[in-house]
Amino acid sequence: MEKEKQLLILCRQLIEQSLNWGDSSIWGNDDFEQLSEKIFEKTKVQLSVSTLKRIWGKVKYENFPTSGTLNALASFLGYENWRDFRQKNQVAEEVVTPLAIEEQVDPAIELAVVPGNKPVQQAEPYQIPYLQIAGTFIFMICLLLIIRHLYLIKVEREKPVDPAKIKFEAIKTSDKLPNSVIFNYDATIFKSDNVMIQQSWDQSRQEQVDPNGKQHTAIYYDPGFFIAKLIVDNKIRKQCPLFIKTNGWMGEIAKLPVPTYLSAKEIKGKGFMGVSDSLLREKTGTPVFNNMWIKFANVREFKDIDAHNFTLETTLRNSSSAEASVCRSANVVVLGTGNAMIIPLSDKGCVSDLGVLTGDIWIDGKNHDLSAFGCDFSQYQTLKCVVEKQTLKVYLNNKLILTTGQKHSMGEVVGLRYEFLGSGQVKDIRLSTPGKGTYYENFD
Repeated sequence: MEKEKQLLILCRQLIEQSLNWGDSSIWGNDDFEQLSEKIFEKTKVQLSVSTLKRIWGKVKYENFPTSGTLNALASFLGYENWRDFRQKNQVAEEVVTPLAIEEQVDPAIELAVVPGNKPVQQAEPYQIPYLQIAGTFIFMICLLLIIRHLYLIKVEREKPVDPAKIKFEAIKTSDKLPNSVIFNYDATIFKSDNVMIQQSWDQSRQEQVDPNGKQHTAIYYDPGFFIAKLIVDNKIRKQCPLFIKTNGWMGEIAKLPVPTYLSAKEIKGKGFMGVSDSLLREKTGTPVFNNMWIKFANVREFKDIDAHNFTLETTLRNSSSAEASVCRSANVVVLGTGNAMIIPLSDKGCVSDLGVLTGDIWIDGKNHDLSAFGCDFSQYQTLKCVVEKQTLKVYLNNKLILTTGQKHSMGEVVGLRYEFLGSGQVKDIRLSTPGKGTYYENFD
């Protein structure tokens, strides 16, 4: 256990070095909230602020962290799990070996006392190098002054800032898509030249902004509930919500940097919502859709749906041919103000590429058996998701394929999204909370 404790200390030190947030002894609650978010973004495992505070010794706690917590910390550092971290970071007690000292006689001295030898020439008197000493002294004084100056700058930057003095807000310019958003911000209180705005949870959507500026604009091409972040010196200083809705169901061919929107007429089928291979060929100019995601979204408040207690039932299929899309797959997404739930389906031979987001954790098909999510897309598939009593249950064609805990709520339900790798069809949707309300759509 002592070695495990030493490994945990090493793990903490490596995390602190990777974050470069300064001395962890002065970390506050905001820092641990940001660390919790970063760990979740990288590992899809949610470690609470209280758990992280216990690990860093901010809260007295006698028990050693659970294996799940240790695996998450190791994964955050790039290791496979805690066992991998332990094997690659062996901690051993330091052994001090006493040095053997032999008294040796300088042969030159022995020669000097042998009769007949020439007398040893007397050394000149030692002269103290005053100029060298003075130069070294001045250099050390200058070095200390520089270190002191840098330390004072660091202390000034790490001094707690009243959140009320940090300005950060997002203003939409339209109720349609695409939507330009104006960010009004003021980060001058931090006296930093490293200021960024992140448009959502996706770190790739960060943009460097003027540290002394007041406004920054960005275009949002997709609907959703986003949490924009003002980041200074690699720390999230303030966040603001941004809700970009749709007017009913909308479809798009997802591609960067700009998607292709589909009209209501183009996604309306006979008894279903979807698109065909022929329409995609016409829109894209290619008969192969291996890396092409088609999305259908309805983003708005679902006020009668309780994110802690709901049932989603839907019938869908990926309608691409095997030649057009080698690994046919589909995702059913429930959007929340706090997180999302993603339930995937695919051809049986492609389940390795799947991943399930439970609203709490990410379950990766690379290291979990998700073969139960494989199906036959030549037939419509009936998918049912039930969230009740902090538990998520998923049924495929009336067969239970997943049961897992859901400790954290998704917040409020604010949207549904269907994603197909290639063409796809949605036949019906029923989203309900017992005793509160039901949303039903059959696309007739």
